[in-house]
Order: sequence, then C-alpha cells, then structure tokens
Amino acid sequence: MANYELHDEPSMDHPVLVVVLDGWIDAGYAAGTAMQTLLQELDTYPVATFDADSLLDHRARRPVMHLVDGVNTSMSWPGIEIRAAIDQDDNDLLFLVGAEPDHAWRSFTDSVIELARLFGVRMMVGLGSYPATVPHTRPVTMSVTAATEELAAVSGLLRGTLDVPAGVQAALEYEFGEAGIAAVGLWAQVPHYVSGEMAPYPAAALALIEQLNRTANLSLPTGALASNAERTRHRIDAAMSANTEHLAMLRALEQTHDQNAQAAGPSVAEPIPSADELAAEVERFLRDQGDPGSDGPADDGPADGDPDDTPS
Repeated sequence: MANYELHDEPSMDHPVLVVVLDGWIDAGYAAGTAMQTLLQELDTYPVATFDADSLLDHRARRPVMHLVDGVNTSMSWPGIEIRAAIDQDDNDLLFLVGAEPDHAWRSFTDSVIELARLFGVRMMVGLGSYPATVPHTRPVTMSVTAATEELAAVSGLLRGTLDVPAGVQAALEYEFGEAGIAAVGLWAQVPHYVSGEMAPYPAAALALIEQLNRTANLSLPTGALASNAERTRHRIDAAMSANTEHLAMLRALEQTHDQNAQAAGPSVAEPIPSADELAAEVERFLRDQGDPGSDGPADDGPADGDPDDTPS
C-alpha cells in the first residue's frame, strides 16, 4: 500500500494535519497563499515524500528545466510531501503539500491515513476557496464540509446541500471520517470578480488561517496577509469606483449580503455582470495603473504570491 518514503518519525503530541494540494479549486489563490504563508513563517522539515512518478502525470504537471547559457543545469520536479512543524503555542502540526495526485487516489488516501495513525493525528483540516457572488467590502464568508454531522454543526459555518465534483481533499476527508479521525474542510468564498488567475486575494487566505486557528485550537501566524489584504482592498475599491455599472453591482451585492446576514432571506438584486467581464475590467484597471499586482503580487511580499512557489 505504501507509496511514500518515510524520512523521519518524530515524537508528536496529537498533531493536526493541514492539507492544501495544488490542482483543485482555489479561487484567488487563497488556500495556496495561506499554506505558503505558514511554510514561510514556521520552521518545517519533511517527514514523508510520496512517489511522484506513480501519482502524477508529468505531461500535465511538467518539471522545470533550468537553463544557464544553454546548459541544462538541473530539473525541478513536482512532488507531494508531508512536513512537520510546531505552532506559536508549541502545538504539533503536519502539512500535506504539493500537487494533487493524478492517479491512484485510493492508494494515496490509504497511505495518508497510515501516516496519520503513525503520527497520532487528531484532526485533518483541508483548506480551499471558491468564487461566489459576495462583495469584497464585507468579511470573508466561510463554509464547511465535514466527515460527520456533528463536526459540520459545531463549526458554526455555512453548510450546503448539493452534489459537486470532488478533489482528493474530499476523498481524504471522507476516509479520515471512516477511520474515526475528525476531518473538516474550510472554504473561503472569494468575490467572483477577483477570483481569476490574475487576482490573488489575501483577505481569503487570512480568513482561512484565522478559521483554522479557531477550528483546530491552534496559534498560527498570518505574516503579511493583513497588510496585503488592505492594499488589495484599496486597489479593488479604486477599480470599482471607476465604473458606475460595477459600483452599482457592488452595492447590490452588499445589500444582499447584509440582508442574508440578518436572516432576512435573499433579496432581488440587479443583474450582475459576468465574472469574466468584471475580472477583465479589474485586471485592465490594475495594468493601466502600472501595478505589478496585475501580473502577480510581487510588490505585496511573498505571502501574496503564487502557491506554485510552495516549497516541496
């Protein structure tokens, strides 16, 4: 069953396993940015590496060739690993990071559970985000998936009833529940007009870490996410104010959000521009301003970057 190499077997006191794997829904790079922030802010070390050749399709996730004056100096291969750390209150942690497997999901989930039992994991928490018709001017709305009704209810977060395609995180969540280990998924709603590839949304990454702290009773750092979120908010505000139709759309979203928050039921809002239309307008505005954030968040610091840069 094992498709991994065990590097270390540290003595751990009921760690929490946090899961973020590239390749599934991650609107605004929220989960990837949250994990990248944690890996940068905490001292981590690898304890297990999975067999990437058996799990990944390298034509879909190609390695990177590093050329220097025409010389192929090295190759960087995509991978999957578990890293260990401790939080700011000395709680033990494990991070499952890297690429979502393309193959052998059942074998992969069995191996992760085997390792979780080896390390005495008390809870698995997956992080994710998805686009939603919510305003950026309100706190990030969080929803939950869970292995049991009790875990979903006690979270106090938004819960849905629907059939949707699943990522490997969902398979892990279900199988952890079957194995008798608490498992939840925390999902941030990202405004549909900033959820595209060109628009990292650090407010959602911040909300994910803060909710992870509450859910798993942890003390995890948030790095520069709060200041990055504030700068992003100002850029989006400016983009909205430059277009009366988008500003009207924002006010309608705010009204609906506030009424729903007061349990008054959804209101009838004005027609909302498509996500593609509004995202394109926001990207155009940022490019016109000469903001490097339109091509990536380099000026906002590393915590606002592409999760593909996550160490593995």
